[in-house]
Amino acid sequence: MRVEIWSDIACPWCYVGKARFEKALDAFPHRDGVEVVHRSFELDPGRAKGDIQPVLKMLTKKYGMSEAQAQAGEDNLGAQAAAEGLDYRTRDRDHGNTFDMHRLLHFAKEHGRQDELIQALYKANFAEERSVFGDDERLVELAVGAGLDADATRKVLADPTAYADDVRADEREAAELGANGVPFFVLDRKYGVSGAQPAEVFAQALTQAWGEHSPLKLIDSGTGGGGDAEACGPDGCAVPQA
Repeated sequence: MRVEIWSDIACPWCYVGKARFEKALDAFPHRDGVEVVHRSFELDPGRAKGDIQPVLKMLTKKYGMSEAQAQAGEDNLGAQAAAEGLDYRTRDRDHGNTFDMHRLLHFAKEHGRQDELIQALYKANFAEERSVFGDDERLVELAVGAGLDADATRKVLADPTAYADDVRADEREAAELGANGVPFFVLDRKYGVSGAQPAEVFAQALTQAWGEHSPLKLIDSGTGGGGDAEACGPDGCAVPQA
Protein backbone atom coordinates (compact mmCIF):
# COMPACT_ATOMS: atom_id res chain seq x y z
CA MET A 1 0.00 0.00 0.00
CA ARG A 2 1.26 3.47 -0.84
CA VAL A 3 0.74 6.60 1.23
CA GLU A 4 1.51 9.91 -0.48
CA ILE A 5 1.99 13.01 1.64
CA TRP A 6 1.74 16.47 0.10
CA SER A 7 3.53 18.97 2.34
CA ASP A 8 5.76 22.03 2.52
CA ILE A 9 8.85 22.58 4.66
CA ALA A 10 7.48 25.98 5.69
CA CYS A 11 4.29 24.38 7.06
CA PRO A 12 4.37 23.80 10.83
CA TRP A 13 1.32 21.55 10.72
CA CYS A 14 3.15 19.36 8.18
CA TYR A 15 5.96 18.97 10.72
CA VAL A 16 3.49 18.02 13.46
CA GLY A 17 1.30 15.94 11.13
CA LYS A 18 4.25 13.85 9.97
CA ALA A 19 5.04 12.93 13.57
CA ARG A 20 1.42 11.98 14.27
CA PHE A 21 1.16 9.92 11.11
CA GLU A 22 4.40 8.10 11.89
CA LYS A 23 3.16 7.31 15.39
CA ALA A 24 0.18 5.56 13.82
CA LEU A 25 2.32 3.92 11.15
CA ASP A 26 4.83 2.55 13.66
CA ALA A 27 1.99 0.79 15.50
CA PHE A 28 0.35 -0.48 12.31
CA PRO A 29 0.58 -4.30 12.03
CA HIS A 30 1.35 -4.12 8.30
CA ARG A 31 3.98 -1.37 8.59
CA ASP A 32 6.45 -3.21 6.36
CA GLY A 33 3.89 -3.29 3.57
CA VAL A 34 3.39 0.49 3.47
CA GLU A 35 5.41 2.71 1.13
CA VAL A 36 5.51 6.41 2.02
CA VAL A 37 6.20 9.00 -0.69
CA HIS A 38 6.52 12.73 -0.04
CA ARG A 39 5.01 15.07 -2.63
CA SER A 40 5.64 18.77 -3.23
CA PHE A 41 3.32 21.62 -2.29
CA GLU A 42 4.42 25.25 -1.94
CA LEU A 43 2.47 27.45 0.43
CA ASP A 44 4.10 30.57 -0.96
CA PRO A 45 5.07 29.77 -4.57
CA GLY A 46 5.22 33.40 -5.69
CA ARG A 47 7.89 34.38 -3.17
CA ALA A 48 11.29 35.14 -4.68
CA LYS A 49 14.24 33.06 -3.47
CA GLY A 50 15.89 36.04 -1.82
CA ASP A 51 12.70 37.32 -0.17
CA ILE A 52 13.20 36.20 3.43
CA GLN A 53 11.37 37.71 6.38
CA PRO A 54 10.57 36.93 10.03
CA VAL A 55 7.69 34.50 10.51
CA LEU A 56 5.75 36.95 12.69
CA LYS A 57 5.97 39.65 10.05
CA MET A 58 4.79 37.21 7.38
CA LEU A 59 1.84 36.09 9.53
CA THR A 60 0.68 39.61 10.37
CA LYS A 61 0.83 40.65 6.73
CA LYS A 62 -0.73 37.51 5.27
CA TYR A 63 -3.55 37.02 7.78
CA GLY A 64 -4.11 40.55 9.03
CA MET A 65 -3.51 39.60 12.65
CA SER A 66 -1.63 41.51 15.31
CA GLU A 67 1.89 40.54 16.28
CA ALA A 68 0.57 39.38 19.66
CA GLN A 69 -1.93 37.10 17.93
CA ALA A 70 0.76 35.74 15.65
CA GLN A 71 3.04 35.04 18.60
CA ALA A 72 0.23 33.31 20.47
CA GLY A 73 -0.27 31.08 17.45
CA GLU A 74 3.42 30.22 17.41
CA ASP A 75 3.32 29.42 21.13
CA ASN A 76 0.36 27.11 20.54
CA LEU A 77 2.20 25.37 17.73
CA GLY A 78 5.20 24.94 19.98
CA ALA A 79 3.03 23.22 22.56
CA GLN A 80 1.47 20.95 19.91
CA ALA A 81 4.93 20.03 18.62
CA ALA A 82 6.23 19.34 22.12
CA ALA A 83 3.33 16.96 22.71
CA GLU A 84 4.64 14.91 19.78
CA GLY A 85 8.22 14.98 21.07
CA LEU A 86 9.33 17.62 18.59
CA ASP A 87 11.52 20.66 19.21
CA TYR A 88 10.03 23.94 17.99
CA ARG A 89 11.46 27.45 18.20
CA THR A 90 8.61 29.85 18.88
CA ARG A 91 10.81 32.93 18.53
CA ASP A 92 12.96 34.39 15.74
CA ARG A 93 12.25 31.93 12.95
CA ASP A 94 12.17 33.16 9.37
CA HIS A 95 10.19 32.35 6.23
CA GLY A 96 11.15 32.08 2.57
CA ASN A 97 10.83 30.24 -0.72
CA THR A 98 10.95 26.41 -0.49
CA PHE A 99 11.16 25.49 -4.19
CA ASP A 100 14.83 24.42 -4.05
CA MET A 101 14.08 22.21 -1.06
CA HIS A 102 11.34 20.47 -3.00
CA ARG A 103 13.70 19.94 -5.92
CA LEU A 104 16.22 18.38 -3.54
CA LEU A 105 13.52 16.11 -2.12
CA HIS A 106 12.90 14.69 -5.59
CA PHE A 107 16.64 14.24 -6.00
CA ALA A 108 16.74 12.48 -2.62
CA LYS A 109 13.87 10.20 -3.65
CA GLU A 110 15.95 8.90 -6.55
CA HIS A 111 18.62 7.91 -4.05
CA GLY A 112 16.30 6.41 -1.45
CA ARG A 113 16.93 9.21 1.08
CA GLN A 114 13.76 11.27 0.79
CA ASP A 115 12.40 10.67 4.27
CA GLU A 116 15.80 11.36 5.83
CA LEU A 117 16.07 14.68 3.98
CA ILE A 118 12.57 15.92 4.68
CA GLN A 119 13.03 15.20 8.38
CA ALA A 120 16.36 17.05 8.37
CA LEU A 121 14.76 20.04 6.63
CA TYR A 122 11.84 20.12 9.06
CA LYS A 123 14.12 19.97 12.08
CA ALA A 124 16.41 22.65 10.69
CA ASN A 125 13.55 25.00 9.86
CA PHE A 126 11.52 24.60 13.03
CA ALA A 127 14.01 23.69 15.72
CA GLU A 128 17.45 25.01 14.79
CA GLU A 129 18.78 28.56 14.90
CA ARG A 130 20.51 28.68 11.52
CA SER A 131 18.14 29.52 8.66
CA VAL A 132 17.41 27.14 5.79
CA PHE A 133 16.56 30.02 3.45
CA GLY A 134 18.89 31.88 1.12
CA ASP A 135 21.97 29.75 1.76
CA ASP A 136 22.61 26.86 -0.63
CA GLU A 137 25.49 25.58 1.48
CA ARG A 138 23.11 25.16 4.40
CA LEU A 139 20.98 22.91 2.19
CA VAL A 140 24.07 21.01 1.06
CA GLU A 141 25.02 20.45 4.69
CA LEU A 142 21.57 19.06 5.48
CA ALA A 143 21.56 16.88 2.36
CA VAL A 144 24.93 15.38 3.29
CA GLY A 145 23.61 14.68 6.78
CA ALA A 146 20.72 12.83 5.15
CA GLY A 147 23.13 10.62 3.21
CA LEU A 148 23.42 12.47 -0.11
CA ASP A 149 26.56 13.44 -2.01
CA ALA A 150 27.67 17.05 -1.52
CA ASP A 151 28.84 17.71 -5.08
CA ALA A 152 25.75 16.10 -6.61
CA THR A 153 23.57 18.24 -4.33
CA ARG A 154 25.40 21.41 -5.37
CA LYS A 155 24.91 20.46 -9.00
CA VAL A 156 21.14 20.16 -8.48
CA LEU A 157 20.96 23.50 -6.68
CA ALA A 158 23.02 25.21 -9.39
CA ASP A 159 20.59 24.13 -12.11
CA PRO A 160 17.16 25.71 -11.51
CA THR A 161 15.58 23.33 -14.00
CA ALA A 162 16.72 20.17 -12.20
CA TYR A 163 13.65 18.35 -10.84
CA ALA A 164 11.58 21.50 -11.37
CA ASP A 165 9.13 19.61 -13.58
CA ASP A 166 8.69 16.98 -10.86
CA VAL A 167 7.79 19.64 -8.32
CA ARG A 168 5.28 21.27 -10.67
CA ALA A 169 3.77 17.87 -11.53
CA ASP A 170 3.19 17.17 -7.84
CA GLU A 171 1.53 20.55 -7.40
CA ARG A 172 -0.74 20.03 -10.39
CA GLU A 173 -1.71 16.62 -9.07
CA ALA A 174 -2.52 18.10 -5.67
CA ALA A 175 -4.90 20.53 -7.35
CA GLU A 176 -6.51 17.71 -9.32
CA LEU A 177 -7.05 15.76 -6.10
CA GLY A 178 -8.68 18.78 -4.49
CA ALA A 179 -5.89 19.51 -2.01
CA ASN A 180 -5.86 23.24 -1.29
CA GLY A 181 -3.87 22.96 1.90
CA VAL A 182 -1.28 20.76 3.57
CA PRO A 183 -0.52 18.32 5.00
CA PHE A 184 -2.64 16.15 2.72
CA PHE A 185 -2.36 12.37 2.95
CA VAL A 186 -3.56 10.05 0.19
CA LEU A 187 -3.82 6.35 0.95
CA ASP A 188 -3.68 4.00 -2.04
CA ARG A 189 -5.46 6.65 -4.11
CA LYS A 190 -8.68 5.69 -2.32
CA TYR A 191 -8.74 7.82 0.82
CA GLY A 192 -7.61 11.32 1.64
CA VAL A 193 -6.82 12.71 5.09
CA SER A 194 -6.47 16.46 5.37
CA GLY A 195 -4.53 18.21 8.09
CA ALA A 196 -2.46 17.19 11.11
CA GLN A 197 -5.05 14.78 12.44
CA PRO A 198 -4.58 12.87 15.71
CA ALA A 199 -2.65 9.60 15.43
CA GLU A 200 -5.89 7.71 16.06
CA VAL A 201 -7.41 9.10 12.87
CA PHE A 202 -4.38 8.04 10.85
CA ALA A 203 -4.52 4.59 12.44
CA GLN A 204 -8.16 4.23 11.42
CA ALA A 205 -7.40 5.39 7.87
CA LEU A 206 -4.51 2.94 7.52
CA THR A 207 -6.65 0.06 8.77
CA GLN A 208 -9.54 0.91 6.45
CA ALA A 209 -7.33 1.39 3.40
CA TRP A 210 -5.43 -1.83 4.09
CA GLY A 211 -8.69 -3.74 4.48
CA GLU A 212 -9.70 -2.72 0.98
CA HIS A 213 -6.23 -3.30 -0.44
CA SER A 214 -6.47 -6.61 -2.29
CA PRO A 215 -4.21 -8.47 -4.69
CA LEU A 216 -4.86 -8.35 -8.40
CA LYS A 217 -7.56 -10.78 -9.50
CA LEU A 218 -6.68 -12.69 -12.64
CA ILE A 219 -9.21 -13.40 -15.37
CA ASP A 220 -8.66 -16.52 -17.42
CA SER A 221 -10.02 -17.60 -20.79
CA GLY A 222 -12.84 -19.58 -19.27
CA THR A 223 -11.07 -22.89 -19.62
CA GLY A 224 -10.13 -23.05 -15.97
CA GLY A 225 -6.48 -22.53 -16.73
CA GLY A 226 -6.23 -19.36 -14.69
CA GLY A 227 -3.10 -17.37 -15.47
CA ASP A 228 -1.30 -20.34 -17.06
CA ALA A 229 -1.47 -19.25 -20.72
CA GLU A 230 1.79 -18.73 -22.60
CA ALA A 231 3.91 -15.90 -21.23
CA CYS A 232 7.48 -14.72 -20.74
CA GLY A 233 9.10 -14.68 -17.32
CA PRO A 234 12.45 -14.65 -15.53
CA ASP A 235 13.21 -18.15 -16.86
CA GLY A 236 12.46 -17.26 -20.46
CA CYS A 237 9.47 -17.63 -22.76
CA ALA A 238 7.20 -20.57 -23.29
CA VAL A 239 7.93 -22.26 -26.62
CA PRO A 240 4.80 -23.30 -28.56
CA GLN A 241 4.70 -27.04 -29.09
CA ALA A 242 3.40 -28.64 -32.29
